[in-house]
Amino acid sequence: MALKLGLNLGYWGIGPAGEDAVELVQAAERAGFESVWAAESYGSDVVSVLAWLAPQTKTIKLGGAIMQVPARPPAAAAMAGATIDKLSGGRFLFGFGPSGPQVSEGWYGAPYAKPWGRTREYVEVVRRIIAREGPLEHRGEHYTLPLPGGEGKALKLNFHPQRNRIPVFLGAIGRRSVELAAEIADGWIPILFSVDAFEQTWGEHLEAGFARGGRQRSDLEVSPSLQVAIDGDQEAAKNVVKAGLVLYFGGMGSRKTNFYVDLAHRFGFGEVADEVQRRFQDGDRGGAFEAMPDEIVEATSLVGTEAEVAARIERFGAAGIDRLIVSPVHVDRAEQLHTLERLAAMTAG
Repeated sequence: MALKLGLNLGYWGIGPAGEDAVELVQAAERAGFESVWAAESYGSDVVSVLAWLAPQTKTIKLGGAIMQVPARPPAAAAMAGATIDKLSGGRFLFGFGPSGPQVSEGWYGAPYAKPWGRTREYVEVVRRIIAREGPLEHRGEHYTLPLPGGEGKALKLNFHPQRNRIPVFLGAIGRRSVELAAEIADGWIPILFSVDAFEQTWGEHLEAGFARGGRQRSDLEVSPSLQVAIDGDQEAAKNVVKAGLVLYFGGMGSRKTNFYVDLAHRFGFGEVADEVQRRFQDGDRGGAFEAMPDEIVEATSLVGTEAEVAARIERFGAAGIDRLIVSPVHVDRAEQLHTLERLAAMTAG
């Protein structure tokens, strides 16, 4: 089966925005990309961007990568998803994750305790709302609907959704969170990914989740998010990837707890990640960038000539990856469009 392709717009204004985004999405749709994905943190939101893209596209699916669990109650997420799915003729894809404590508690004012237990329950409530099998009553550790002792009553979605089951993806990189994705999700979006270390890094955790959920590998669409640049200014593209990795290793978490540094150790780049983190947190950001070798770019992105990227694409197919969600990192629009077109040609079944 051919690899599916998704276009990752990232954060509105940091990634493509406005007519630039529309041009890129429509080009991806013409090239045969299966989906487009939008992100949110503490700026633009996923729902508005995807609703805006719906009438400007025809076939491409519209995914959230990711909709933050603390950003909205599960009922609000279900309503938004059901609405976009209706408006787009059944093209919406949920993508959920708990964000991190800085955003959850600092921006949304929502406690971060037990983030993946909360996410499990969130997904359950969203699915029940979309299924629309009756008024919703839920008694859980994190959500109680309706609230007891008041005037609330059990309700159900007041329109018939386009579909009674919309696929749910989870954005996850920690061991337990990946197990949860394998247990309950329709798809999994790892943000930092090495295809060569896929099995040794995630295999046992995926299998544990499948066993717990009574599922198998074919029940989960593995959909890593990767940066991509084919031909063009390779040095500039590699530098964009390195800058992102510097932020992941140095600025995402503390020296004690950083999931990306932990992943780098499991990918075989532990010494690099530790050194980058040390320099970054000591205030030497230039030194942190200089400590980033080209090898880690090759391991975690798709940057290279057409022949080099094609060889790497074959490894993704051999590893059983279902979808690549890609972010073009060239600055030049012509180079971005070339990348999308050549990538689509490589993955055509």
